[in-house]
Amino acid sequence: MFPAVRIGWHLPIVLPVLLLAIGFARRNAKVLLAGWAIGQAEIIGGILAASYKAVTGRVHPPHVSDMDTSHVFKFGILRGGVFWGWPSSHTTIAFAMAVTVFTLFPKRRWLGCVAILYAFYVGVGVSLTIHWFSDFVAGAILGSVVGTVVGRSFLRADVSAGAAP
Repeated sequence: MFPAVRIGWHLPIVLPVLLLAIGFARRNAKVLLAGWAIGQAEIIGGILAASYKAVTGRVHPPHVSDMDTSHVFKFGILRGGVFWGWPSSHTTIAFAMAVTVFTLFPKRRWLGCVAILYAFYVGVGVSLTIHWFSDFVAGAILGSVVGTVVGRSFLRADVSAGAAP
C-alpha cells in the first residue's frame, strides 16, 4: 500500500497543472474550470488539514512497536508539527479532489466513481502505512465537505456563465 502515499502526494500536484495546460491549449472552458476547481479544493483541504494538525499534534503510528499510541494527542499550537497526525492530509486532499470531480461532472458518474475509488485507495493506503485509520476517516470527512463546497460553487459559476452542467 505504500505507493498510495507517493501517488497521494504527486497526483494532486500534477493533475490541476495538467488540466490547466490542456484547457489553455485547447481553449476548453470545462477543462479549465475543472483544473481551477480541483486546485482550489486541494489548497483549501491542505490548509485545513495542516491547521488541525498544528493544534491537535497527534502522534503517528510507531510501525515497529506493539505499543498503542493511537490515543496520544499533543494539544497546543505546533506541539506535534503539521506533517504527521490527525487528519490525514493525503486523504483530505484526495477526497477534496474526488468529490469536486464528482460534483462538477454530474452526467459523467463513471468519472466521479473513479475519482472516489482513487481517494479511498489513497486513504486506506496511508492508514495502513503512515496514519491511523481514524486519521483516514477524519480526512475523508473533511475532504468531502471541502470538495462539495468547492464543486458546487464552481458548478454554480459555470451554470451562471451560460454553460450547461
